[in-house]
Amino acid sequence: MACWNYDRTRALFEDRVPIDGIDLNYINIPVEETFFRMIRHQEFDVAEMSLSSYTLSLFRDPKPFVAIPVFPSRYFRHSCIFINRSSGIREPKDLIGKKVGNPEYQLTACVWIRGILSDEYKVPVSSVTYFRGGEETPGRTEKQTVTLPPEIRLENIPADKTLSNMLRDGEIDAIYSPRTPSCIAQKVKTVGLLFEDYEAVEREYFQRTKIFPIMHTVVIRREVYEKNPWVAQSLYKAFVLAQREVYEDLYETAALKFMLPWLIRHAEETRALMGNDFWPYGIEANAHGLSTFLRYAHEQGLAKRLLTPQELFVPESLEAFKI
Repeated sequence: MACWNYDRTRALFEDRVPIDGIDLNYINIPVEETFFRMIRHQEFDVAEMSLSSYTLSLFRDPKPFVAIPVFPSRYFRHSCIFINRSSGIREPKDLIGKKVGNPEYQLTACVWIRGILSDEYKVPVSSVTYFRGGEETPGRTEKQTVTLPPEIRLENIPADKTLSNMLRDGEIDAIYSPRTPSCIAQKVKTVGLLFEDYEAVEREYFQRTKIFPIMHTVVIRREVYEKNPWVAQSLYKAFVLAQREVYEDLYETAALKFMLPWLIRHAEETRALMGNDFWPYGIEANAHGLSTFLRYAHEQGLAKRLLTPQELFVPESLEAFKI
């Protein structure tokens, strides 16, 4: 299994959670490498995967993967809209008519950002021109073929340029990206965030929508699953147990498990806003968020039809026995 070293999966990485019938080799590599190698070459039996990339894969023939409703990565993405201050962008509606960089059009973070801007701020997906290419390294391409409707304008940047430098130099007006561009990290004065106080905006968004955006899920190569369908439930159970350990660690006061001095207060504030199970697995608690994402994927020309959350995951992972 290829997956990054998250707190919520570390018990699997350290082999402290038993997985029924499975001897797990956990390969700890960054998400971009995992996604590229799994989507292009199907190198792993199991892998963390971009929710958008997995959704796109369901329209391939044959379908290469199945998934279980485990979500290693979630992220509010209001903080991931980066602007050139000289472009006259002061509020979301100012993005209309602008040039916007996306490392890949199909990135899950970009799907959420475009959808939220459309739903919440009346910035239609087709109202900007998208520029695709490497954020920090020239030559990046989509991991899967993307065919878009004609009203969505998508152009490739020059082969020798990067989105970060183009934003810095004013050649594009904004970037939607899960990674902070280097020109932002370097505190270049001409660039910044669309939402400077993004935490307040994201808290208000959650209070109103109850959506904590899902970024990644866990996929199994279809041939592995079809030969051994029981692996889906075994893996799902193990991921749940590994996550449960972290929920408990967040409230450990004898000695802090994480390097945040006011961790307990932060955990209490999060639970007050989002509930005790603020990072839920399974389909029932995530149906609204998944449906919203799938609508965005369809509206943005990625999903060729509107899928339901139930179509994303194997049936064995949608229910469990009861005593």
